[in-house]
Amino acid sequence: MYKNVLIIDDDRTERRMISNILRSSIQFNPKEAENGKEALRILKNDQDDTIRLIILDLDMPVMNGFEVLPIIAKTYPEIPVIVLTGDTNTKSAVEAMRMGAADFLSKPVESARLDVSARNALRMSLMSKEISRLKRQSDDALKFSDLIGFKGGLTDNIKIGRKAADCNLPVLVTGETGTGKEMFARAIHGESKRAGQPFIAVNCGAIPEKLVESTLFGHEKGAFTGAVNKSLGKFQEASGGTIFLDEIGELPLEAQVKLLRVLQQGEVEPVGAGKPVSVDIRVISATNRDLAEEVKENRFREDLYFRLNVLHIDLPSLRARKNDIPVMANHFVGQFCASHQSLPKDISEEAMNKLQNHNWPGNVRELENIINRTMALCDHDRLGPEDFSFIQAVRNDTLQVQDGLISPLRSDGSFKNFRELEQEIVTMALAHHKGNISKTARILGIAKSTLYTKIETLTDLKSA
Repeated sequence: MYKNVLIIDDDRTERRMISNILRSSIQFNPKEAENGKEALRILKNDQDDTIRLIILDLDMPVMNGFEVLPIIAKTYPEIPVIVLTGDTNTKSAVEAMRMGAADFLSKPVESARLDVSARNALRMSLMSKEISRLKRQSDDALKFSDLIGFKGGLTDNIKIGRKAADCNLPVLVTGETGTGKEMFARAIHGESKRAGQPFIAVNCGAIPEKLVESTLFGHEKGAFTGAVNKSLGKFQEASGGTIFLDEIGELPLEAQVKLLRVLQQGEVEPVGAGKPVSVDIRVISATNRDLAEEVKENRFREDLYFRLNVLHIDLPSLRARKNDIPVMANHFVGQFCASHQSLPKDISEEAMNKLQNHNWPGNVRELENIINRTMALCDHDRLGPEDFSFIQAVRNDTLQVQDGLISPLRSDGSFKNFRELEQEIVTMALAHHKGNISKTARILGIAKSTLYTKIETLTDLKSA
């Protein structure tokens, strides 16, 4: 998908000259408009947000630069605008900058000056968007509009999410590993009345069983061996805001009993305190497990399940929303460029098709990792299918293999080594569990991080 520059100028010769300069310097596809009215129509029809830069002449008929600039600045604030002026008086240029222009150039335009200005504007735009997003996240004020694909495959989920944000009921977010459950929970918090208050994320699967109670509910100094200081615990830290209990299905049964009491009473009792402490919290939990099945197998308390599962949001896997892959891939490319202060790169149609044909067992997290890896190794401006050649092996070997028998022998009758057998076992287990990392890791008796490492090793071997 080409990224575009919109050139707005009533002089056709000037437009063509600017087009030629930008096409060769930043390798963006130029679009042209002869007045502000036509430019607004083009921007409105740009459904895929491909326009990344605007070159605007101030002196035009029908709708001039000063008339269209405030509209662009308000409606499309993320697109930088470079204004052109033939007026030797700098007053008009200063006024344009005050209205939101990123830079101004005098006519006739010098190619070197335009090149530098365009590159700086694109870099600053990328950095500004990323800084704004990170600030909203750090301020616990992330919105649904910050979620990648919020206009696409997440539409139905966001409708429920916004209703959840309007109330204070517990929410259970389910979905495969890497689908963005924590980001979705942050958006619910960010659009609720608790926005700006603490959002405390807790990975229940990462807490040692003996420390679950003190980690969640706090402890007094000297309450147990090693308790050298008083700790509030995650629930008290989140008071006034939201606590996000990730991987809630990993919580031991004994801890589930204590969590249930907290949810029922609205108070916690720190270890060694002897008296409860009231907390004002919103609880959002998440899991990649089937909790209803866990209840049947007596691995999860039924009463806690019903307490947590008041509002249920099931996030789709990336392979179920493949139409969102282009906007996601471009977002991650832009994110990488912003952090490295480089120009945004383009992904060819062939490369994008390759990404959309992959089954993404690791979902959005896997896509982000692959884009980052590709960007780190790429030294050209346009990503082609060859830049993603290493993902084909993963698709064929992890998700299209049918269940069968693993033979210890190669086709020539010689014995396979342990590494080959391990790769086949991992491949078959992933295929059997349809790419679900948690289920595969559990059935193989290894940690999820170990499984991710083995998948990456498999990918590297196939691409070598």
